[in-house]
Formats: sequence, structure tokens, C-alpha cells
Amino acid sequence: MKGFFNRILKVDVGEQSFSIQELSDQELEMGLGGKGLATRLLLNENPPGVDPFSPDNHMIIAVGPVTDSPIHGSCRHGIFTKSPQTGFYSESYSGGKAAESISRTGYDVVVIRGASPEPVFLEISDETVRFHPARDLWGQDTYATEDEVLKRVGKKRAGAPAERAAALVIGPAGENLVRFSVIENDYWRSAGRTGTGAVMGSKKIKALCFHGSRKRPLAFPEEAQAFAREILERGKSDPGAANYRKMGTPMMVAILNKAQAFPTRYWSKGVLDGWEAIGADALHERCDVTPRACARCFIACGRLSKVKEGPHQGMTLEGPEYETIYAFGGLCLIRNIEEIIYLNDICDRLGVDTITAGNLAGLAIEASLRGKIREKIEYGDVPAIAALLKQIVHRQGIGAVLAEGIRTAAAEWGLEDIAIHVKGMEPAGYDPRVLKGMGLGYAVSDRGACHLRATCYKPELSGRIDPGRFYRDLYSWTELSRIIHMTTGLTWGKEEIRTMTRRVVSLCREFNLREGMTRKDDCLPSRFHKEALPESGKVITEDELNRLMKDYYRLRGWE
Repeated sequence: MKGFFNRILKVDVGEQSFSIQELSDQELEMGLGGKGLATRLLLNENPPGVDPFSPDNHMIIAVGPVTDSPIHGSCRHGIFTKSPQTGFYSESYSGGKAAESISRTGYDVVVIRGASPEPVFLEISDETVRFHPARDLWGQDTYATEDEVLKRVGKKRAGAPAERAAALVIGPAGENLVRFSVIENDYWRSAGRTGTGAVMGSKKIKALCFHGSRKRPLAFPEEAQAFAREILERGKSDPGAANYRKMGTPMMVAILNKAQAFPTRYWSKGVLDGWEAIGADALHERCDVTPRACARCFIACGRLSKVKEGPHQGMTLEGPEYETIYAFGGLCLIRNIEEIIYLNDICDRLGVDTITAGNLAGLAIEASLRGKIREKIEYGDVPAIAALLKQIVHRQGIGAVLAEGIRTAAAEWGLEDIAIHVKGMEPAGYDPRVLKGMGLGYAVSDRGACHLRATCYKPELSGRIDPGRFYRDLYSWTELSRIIHMTTGLTWGKEEIRTMTRRVVSLCREFNLREGMTRKDDCLPSRFHKEALPESGKVITEDELNRLMKDYYRLRGWE
């Protein structure tokens, strides 16, 4: 079958050894590589009930048959493991340019187990795997680590083009096993949720560097080129794509506030007074902004932003994305886009997820205001929040409690009745009391409250469907069939694709059931049922959620 190398790389970082195994076409057809293959391997390789920080918890990096092809959306890699944040299934994805370098090593999936006694970084190429000492990199931030790893590997490669190498790195948060730490690449691209960085840190791996020259064989490369041109032409006239190119994801700040679904003051309101100071217009007025795109993407929704003036003058990063703006701007009442960029930079350098970081800062503010902790921290207090982020990363003071995640902090401070999370992971910036399809997505997602497992907010906000219905927005079935055919040669129609995807989703559920998840874990925080948003008076009742979940289980074929 085309589209694959039919090879798995297995690495034991404790023994500093590796082996290569062959994959059959039949194994690949079951899930078409990527998530499907990685999930099956995770089920097979991980011991049931393993501690996420155990050497026996495998970390799996996977790509798929479209990777390193001309097809739009082919620039993402996935990382799969058991989450230290939730204790359940962990999948986390990142864009940028790293996926192409991972693919060019000639493997469909890389499986890493074990733990090194000393810090190392791994160099994975199409020729071998090298284990390099990284004691001098331990403690470095993500930017410095990525620069140094690429520099060291580049020197050893006898003039090979540096842009063909990619480094996946962790910061001090991952080293210190902060349970929501991230793995970063291309400076600002993150496998940002479920704590993959902490798993990497538990294995004493500071970085993974990929390079090679193998090209993934496509079944019909000319057809793939033609399809890419077709999508590009369609995208030029698509108003949604044009808006993302012009304003990026920060444009969602205005949309969600107008919908009264912008989580504010730690989930107690749906509108932020003064939201205009942190929206897309403010970003473009206050910063020099250049659109940035991932590899193989024409939308360029990323914003390379440089602060023009003030205490953070000259600070540059790609962002902030909508989710970071909601987490610090909405939940923590920070009404200044430059200050949000400042907090975003701290998170990126130290290697923590901005969604969880902002949620935990909001919880800590509530704990302070309610007298649950001695520390004084108020809404909008940027210096205190910045100090809190550093405390979390270095496990100092109340940061040591927050580093263990929201369930631990809420229990420690007696705030379980107000803590907002599903399965230990905080939601993204779409309030389910208004956007009820997102409530279903949050409740049933295998990795915890996740906005990427169901993009219901798109049709709900546009009025295309009633907020009580379930919806998924992707390529059309016809286009998915074409993509599968041009990359693998398989002639699958809608039903074959649906059968395969059902199998993959059920594998994720099987993993979670094995790890102790029950029906009760598919839920929403009680505040969403009982505490109405003041602007709209809306809640999502338990009956509404149960009806949605009953339909969902039935459609999935689950008892």
C-alpha cells in the first residue's frame, strides 16, 4: 500500500537502544496510520494501569499518509501516551514544520519507552538513532534548547540543509514534571494539552531531533498536486479563510463576546467588559503583525507579533492565539493585549499549556479572594500572575499544588464545587451554557474537555444549526475519499471511512475503560448546570446533556 513506509522505530531510552519493525498493509489499513496506529500500539505496549511517569508508559510520535505531501492540513504530527494530567488517554498535536522532518526519517511511527538516568537528547535520522548527553541543556528554556539542539546536530551533518531538521523540546516545566507541560517545536508550536511534556521529562529526554531524506511514496502524486491547487483556488475566495488570513484566531474574541459565550472572571460571566482591548483589532494596532502559516497551509492564521511600545517593547512571538487570550484575558480579567503576550511568552519559554495555566491562575485568584490561601492575588494583577506561573514551573509555594493539576488544587483548597474541568482538563474558550454542542464535546472527549474533538462552535455561532444538535466540520466525505485514494491507492467511500473512524474512536474509549474511566467521567462541571450566565440566563441542564449523550452513545453503538 502506498502512503506509508511500513516501518516502526522502537527506542528504549534507558538502554540507549533501538530496533526497526515492519508494519503490514493490513495493520495500516485498520487506522490509516497516525492516531489509529498510535492508539492501537499504546493499548498493546502500555501495561494496564501504568503510572504516567513510569518508564513503561510509552510515548508515541505518529504521522499519516498525507504527511509531507502537497495536501492542505498535512503539516501536523501527533503525540500519544497516558496523560499525567488526566490519567486517561493522551493525544496532542502540533503544527509548524516538524511533521515533514519526522516523516523524512522513513518511519510511520516512533515508539519510545524507558527512562534515562541522565538528561539526553535523541537524534533520529533515516540512518540511525543517536543518544546525546544533555546535562548542560537541562534547565534551559524551550527557545534556547531548540536553537542549541539544531546547531549541534547541524554541525554533525556535513552541510546538510539545516531547515530539514526539526527539534521537539521541553522546558523547565517538563523537567519538573508539571502535569500540563508541553512539547514545543518551531519556537511557538506546541503539543499543548494533556501533559506530554511531563512524560518526556520523566524519561529525561530534553529534545528529539528529526532529519532525513526519505520521501513518502504517494499512490497518485500528480492527483495530489492537482487537488492541492484546487483547494488553494477555493480558499482564495472563501470568506472564512480570508478572515483568518487577515485577523487570525484573535478575531474569535469579538465573536464569542457578541454571542455572550466568552468565559470571563473564572467562568462566572459570558462577556468581558472592554474586550476590544484584547481582540484582533487591538493586536494589530498595538503590535507589528505578520501573518504566518504552517507548512502546506495557505490560510496563514498565525500572527507573528512584535510589541511596539511599553514595558514589553520588542517582545516577539507567534500569537497570542484566541485560546491564550481567553484564558488570561477573560478568565483573569487582563484587558491589555501586550500583557497577554508577556504571559504567553512566559508559558512558551518555560513550556506550559496556556489554557490550563490561565484556568489555574483564575482558580488561584478565587482561592485568594475566598480566603482559601494566604497569598494575595487579584483579577488583572499581571505581575502576581506572572510570578505564579514561575512558581508553578519550579514547584514553589502554591505553585507546587497547582503543578499537580486542577483536581489536586481544588481538593487541597476546598474549591471542588467551583473548579471547571472534565476528567482533569480545563475547557477551551467556548462556554457550553450557550454552545451546547460544545458541552457534549467536552463531556465525551476521551482526553478531557477539548474543543478539537468536536468543532460544534462553528455552525452554532454561524446559526447553521441549533445549539442543541451534534455537528462535525471537516473535509467533505467525497474529498476525504479522494485524499485517501491519492495517497494510499485505497478506493474507500463514505461507509468505509466511517467504519475505520468508528474503530479508532472505540480504541480510545477502550483504553480509557481499561484505565478506570466510568460513565460518570463523561460529565460537565455542576456550575454549568446550576449557575446561569448573567447576560443570557442560560445553563445547560443535566437533562439536556444526558439527552445529547444518549444520542451520541447510540450513534457510536456503545452501551
